[in-house]
Amino acid sequence: MSGRPKIFDDGEVLSKAAEVFWRQGYEATSTEDLLAAMGIGKGSFYLAFKGGKKELYEKALGQHSDQAIAQFRRELDAAEDPVEYIREFFRRIAHSTKTRHQKGCIFGNAVAELSNVENPMMKRAATHLQGLEGLFLDALLRGKQKGTLHSKLEPALLARLLLNNWNGLGITRRIYQDNEALSELIETQLKILG
Repeated sequence: MSGRPKIFDDGEVLSKAAEVFWRQGYEATSTEDLLAAMGIGKGSFYLAFKGGKKELYEKALGQHSDQAIAQFRRELDAAEDPVEYIREFFRRIAHSTKTRHQKGCIFGNAVAELSNVENPMMKRAATHLQGLEGLFLDALLRGKQKGTLHSKLEPALLARLLLNNWNGLGITRRIYQDNEALSELIETQLKILG
């Protein structure tokens, strides 16, 4: 006997769980919060996620990371000017809602929350952020090749600076939710690109 059949879509359930974790954090999110958001029962939850909340969190972060990296890669590959694409990527932050500002970056949140508690899960979030740094580096190298990168700094250092800016904005946007103030800050940060 194989048990009850699964009656939910994994991707949809993981997206709903990621949204709750993003808004509340790992520690503050209860299993009841997750069940309500995902619309599944406790039995189905533990049948699908034998490791409970921890397994769900890891899978939700993994799916979110895969989707975010894939979207960034598609948009970057389609961009005529990869350096301008990076500028626009950052500028979009200043056009977000206050609710989105309050959430910050799901991966930055995970690194900050779990660095002293759940090191393996923190490392998964850090791996995503390092993947973003790698995409920044790819874009900068393409920009250098095309002649659209004007900074005298090495692309690897610029990529790390961009990641640092991204991580900082994840916190700063919670403090200064005014898009005009964020826009001014972002434009100043983007001057590193030349």
